[in-house]
Parts: sequence; structure tokens; C-alpha cells
Amino acid sequence: NSHRLLVYDYMPNGPLSVYLRRDGRNMRWDVRFRVAVETARGIAYLHEECRDCIIHCDIKPENILLDEKFSPKVSDFGLAKLIGRDFSRVLATMRGTWGYVAPEWISGVAITAKADVYSYGMTLLELIGGRRNVEGPPSAGGGGSGEKWFFPPWAAHQIIEGNMAAVVDERLAGAYDTVEAERLGLVAVWCIQDEEAMRPTMGMVVKMLEGVVEVNVPPPP
Repeated sequence: NSHRLLVYDYMPNGPLSVYLRRDGRNMRWDVRFRVAVETARGIAYLHEECRDCIIHCDIKPENILLDEKFSPKVSDFGLAKLIGRDFSRVLATMRGTWGYVAPEWISGVAITAKADVYSYGMTLLELIGGRRNVEGPPSAGGGGSGEKWFFPPWAAHQIIEGNMAAVVDERLAGAYDTVEAERLGLVAVWCIQDEEAMRPTMGMVVKMLEGVVEVNVPPPP
């Protein structure tokens, strides 16, 4: 009676990270777009629809699991923080995974749900590009063989300039919806803004991705 067991549904298609390796399995564009939207809905539910606001604190591809229909589920709540609806910030020791951690958390200030928005944006860039944010440069990005390279600043510049083709996973060979790709790209750049006040809420992210709200061109992050 003193022990509880947490049971998850079996997720036969594994974590999203499996599909973000150049030597890994490819993922069709329509599946990527659906994963992006449904993941955003899941995080928005945690932030806006639960009794308390739940900040996941570790949104990344390894924590997005895919079922038999490639529907995503956000997993691993071991680092999550609860914030009562009467509060907007929580002071916590920095946690999460480097490369996805919001800059305000690195600075040691109290965080909001916008920390998850930043992590989601970084994950979204990886989903669009079919690559990890730190690895060798794409053919369009320059750089020497074996060079380690940080994808997000380069990708954000290309997206703002309207050059989505340079960012989208080369393995798709052009088989993607250009309107959806532009929308995902712009949303990703909004999410990774350094200033948390500039980032949308996850509820707004869902509306942007669904096309309910127009997505303007963001400033460089």
C-alpha cells in the first residue's frame, strides 16, 4: 500500500529523437507536422488546463514518445514544477538539458511556463531539419568536415529571410507542404526568443500552428 506504480502505454515507435539522426529512420512531412501540433497541444494542456500550471522543465525529442499511429505523448515528468494559478513564476535550481534550457534559467532568475516554450521551439527546429541542433553543418550551411555546429541561429536567420528550403530536412527531397513548413519555422523562431516576454504562450502556439492566428515574421532571437 505504500508503493505506487506509474504505468505508461507502450509506445512502439519510440522517442522522436530516433528520427533526428541522419542515419536513422525518416519521417514524412505530414507526420512531422502532426507531431508538432499534437505535442504543442499536450504542453498547452499542462500549462493552461490543469488545476495547477505544470512546467515540464525538460521538453526535448527524447521525452516525446510516439505510439503506433505516430501520435506523440509528452513523457518524463521527473523534473516538472507546479505553479499555483495565483503565481506566475517559480524559483528553482536549473534543470533540464543543455541546448533546450531557456536563457533566463541559466541566468538564475525565477522561471515561468515560457521556459517550456523555449524548449519546444528548439525541439521544433530539430523536427523541421531532421537533425540535432549540435552536429555537423548541412550542405547549405558551410563548415568543414567533422565540425560541430549550432543549428538554431543559422536556421533562424534562414527562416526570417524566407529561405525555408535550406532548413527543411534534405531527406524529404522537397516532399513537404511549403505553407506548413513556413508556419512551423516562424513559430519556432518566436518560441526561442531570448526575451521570455516575446515568446508566445503554448496556447497561442497551438493557434498559430493550426492557422487560427496569423504568424508574423519574428525578430532574430
